Amino acid sequence: MQRATSSVPGLPALRRGLALTLNAMAAVGTLWIFGIMMLIVADVISRNLLAAPIIGVAEISARSVGAIVFLLLPPAALNGTLIRSDFLLRGIERLSPRALHLLDTLFALAGAGIFALVAIAALPDTHDAWVSSDFFGVRGVWTLPTVPFHLLVVIGGAATSLAFIVVAADSAAKFRMPRRPLP
Repeated sequence: MQRATSSVPGLPALRRGLALTLNAMAAVGTLWIFGIMMLIVADVISRNLLAAPIIGVAEISARSVGAIVFLLLPPAALNGTLIRSDFLLRGIERLSPRALHLLDTLFALAGAGIFALVAIAALPDTHDAWVSSDFFGVRGVWTLPTVPFHLLVVIGGAATSLAFIVVAADSAAKFRMPRRPLP
């Protein structure tokens, strides 16, 4: 269920600013997907026509998947476009809209907690990659630092957690709203 408005004073401005930032992250992720696709096509053409593969395409593609996911997750969390089965939620909404807002709040708080833990869990690996100047590839042929990939997991996890906190605040405010009188 997509969320478009906010019931918390000051939250619409925060949501707009956050949405702009997170959508920019998603745009980078989308461009990255396009770049990977072009790199793979170039590698296939180079392999088949020139018998000269582009070195590192498989490694770059493999490392990019996780980074791209963590670039695309935050705006999906903020906009309520994460995939979920909502047939039960629609039934609950018909019976009690407040119960639906309570469930949305709890879901968002759980998401915030989980992604905060993901970001925290990724910090030691990011630090180790930074301190040790960790690279992947074949030394002397082709290498790429791993720090940016680790850092994107930390940033994406933290941004997704923040997005879920904003969603939880909005859902909690809707839960507290007085009931509408029955017609």
